Amino acid sequence: MSAYETIIGLEVHVQLNTKTKIFCSCATSFGDEPNKNVCPTCLGLPGALPVLNIEAVKKAISFGTAINATINQNSVFARKNYFYPDLPKAYQISQFEIPIVGQGRIDIEVNEQTKSIGVTRAHLEEDAGKNIHENNYSKVDLNRACTPLLEIVSEPDMRSSDEAVAYLKKLHSIVRFLGISDANMQEGSFRCDANVSIRPKGDSNLYTRVEIKNLNSFKFIQKAIEYEVERQIEAWENGTYKDEVVQETRLFDTAKGSTRSMRGKEEAADYRYFPDPDLLPVFIDENLMREGAKIPEMPDEKKERYINTLGLKPYDAGVLTGSLELALYFESMLEEGASAKGALTWLTTELLGRLKGENTLQTCGVDSKTLATLVKRIEEGKISGKSGKEILDVLIEKVGDVDNLIDSMGLAQINDDGAIIAVIESVLSANTDKVAEYKSGKDKLFGFFVGQVMKNSKGANPARVNELLKEKLG
Repeated sequence: MSAYETIIGLEVHVQLNTKTKIFCSCATSFGDEPNKNVCPTCLGLPGALPVLNIEAVKKAISFGTAINATINQNSVFARKNYFYPDLPKAYQISQFEIPIVGQGRIDIEVNEQTKSIGVTRAHLEEDAGKNIHENNYSKVDLNRACTPLLEIVSEPDMRSSDEAVAYLKKLHSIVRFLGISDANMQEGSFRCDANVSIRPKGDSNLYTRVEIKNLNSFKFIQKAIEYEVERQIEAWENGTYKDEVVQETRLFDTAKGSTRSMRGKEEAADYRYFPDPDLLPVFIDENLMREGAKIPEMPDEKKERYINTLGLKPYDAGVLTGSLELALYFESMLEEGASAKGALTWLTTELLGRLKGENTLQTCGVDSKTLATLVKRIEEGKISGKSGKEILDVLIEKVGDVDNLIDSMGLAQINDDGAIIAVIESVLSANTDKVAEYKSGKDKLFGFFVGQVMKNSKGANPARVNELLKEKLG
């Protein structure tokens, strides 16, 4: 048990999936030729004026609605001044005093315990470009400059790396379910900065916090926080805390698994915020508020429905609602006629258990209709669960039709009672001595009879074999 308490607050940058940038009409598409999607406005050329993209405002309202936050009808854009090569204007248009989204909360679950994490604010801002350092040269790609970001700032309510990751995964699922971002971490449309500090347990003071910048995977976020906590605890116990733990921005070296100093951490005053003179204050009227507040069923609501209406266990419902793709796949299976229990098992255990490496739910070639058909054939008794697994193995390797595979692989079960009874009578006639032993009390011989019937019938329905055998044996 550690003698120290960890204090974690997170700043998450979510790139909104608008077609055009936040203050100009340039495309936001990813992976285009460098510096293709730029114009005088996002390049910061003299005389070019920004115009706010109303779609970004709607998406911010949707997020605020989803986390039960205050939506500020009046908000202001400000200039955040700093110089860096990927920031053409030498300032970033952001929000400071009055953001679009005020205080809200996000509930997380860790070790079967629910905890509520406060959200301080969520404000709109423009992204910077991208610096590329290679072969002793530094280049800049400004395609990303001016793309719309929603920066979501949490309260310092998290006390472990597990809680931080749970919060991020919940936030990731919220923006995906809302459809306001693809939240692709590899492409940088869901990025996290972690503010980490420690204090002795029982101490209510807040000590020096360190910011770990631009973390873009749940695995690295967890490792970076854990390394930083250990570094700060070691400095505290060695008596070097004041010298080694300073307010700064650090980077996480994924190869070494450690953080390293990047630069001193700026305070708000260093950025010299002031209202942007080129942008009018934002007023959200009732129509825009209503339009932005129309949101789909959120993960927590969907989870409750799965538990209360479909009878799923809380853990299973949580697995399904942790991913938009999983939830949509599952519900599509239900629409195709699969039972909730069958769809859950064959999706989360059988199908996902077979996906390895880069093979994903989207690329494996087994769509929801195909898997639902397989589940239905098992539930109808046409094939056994074992045969279903054999068919799924084939479907993973190549596209196929479930019914055709049942026929071509000879896996159809015999459900004709007359045919099964004929085999049972044949087996019992050939084993009269064991029948007598069974009737005298050797119940374990029942398994022997089942095995013999299954062997001789070549595909009888096991459930029906059991039922008919019990009738014949009395």
